[in-house]
Parts: sequence; C-alpha cells; structure tokens
Amino acid sequence: MPHLQFEINKKVAKETKENFVIEIRECFSEVMDTGTDHIAVSIREYDKYSLSIGRADFKDDICLMNLDIREGRTIEKRRELALRFMDIVKNNFGIIQKNQYLTFTEHKGEDFHLVEKYLASWESGEDPLV
Repeated sequence: MPHLQFEINKKVAKETKENFVIEIRECFSEVMDTGTDHIAVSIREYDKYSLSIGRADFKDDICLMNLDIREGRTIEKRRELALRFMDIVKNNFGIIQKNQYLTFTEHKGEDFHLVEKYLASWESGEDPLV
C-alpha cells in the first residue's frame, strides 16, 4: 500500500486536491504497474515559511514528497514517477519543479497492512487486493 505524502506551504482548494489525488493515483498505477485501490495519498498544507529547500527563496512555494512504496521497482521506473509527479504538482499547485524535493522509502510488501490482509511483494501487472 504505497503512502504518497505531499507537503506544501500554501493552501489549495478542495477541487484542486480532488483532481490532484486522482491524477497521482492514476500516474502511480500506470508507471508502477499496479492497481489503485491500495494507494494512500496525504496532502499536508503548511504556512508559507514552514517548509524550505536550500536552493529556493523563503518566499517561494515548496513541495516536499515522501513516497513509501514496496521494493522491487527499477531506478528508471522510480525516476519516471518522480518526474511525472513533479509535473502533476506544478500543474495542480503551481509549484515549479526546482522547488520540489522527492524521497522514496522502500519496504517489503508485508510492511503494508489493510484490514483484509498485508500485501505481498510487488509483481508486475498485479492487483494487490485480489
């Protein structure tokens, strides 16, 4: 169950968040070759000066992303996902890519639990809830 966490230093409309979550889930499913029902997304909004990246001005909009995913994806797939997520953040939240920072944390499938079961290791084309 990937947990895709987005921290931004601005407030955004409910409709923007809804669209963002849909785009993020669809993108993750497509790039990582998995279903969507197990994808968790968090959006955390902070005050302007509560987030920073060294190369950005303190007045700039910032997005920090922490993606907890199951291990097994190639660096090429992770890089593709990172760049596509950065575009989605830019298009939905208006935050330029140089002011975004993304970290992957990989876990064994058994580290992800839903009420039905824990997840198995990732396999291409899977639906982990079946």
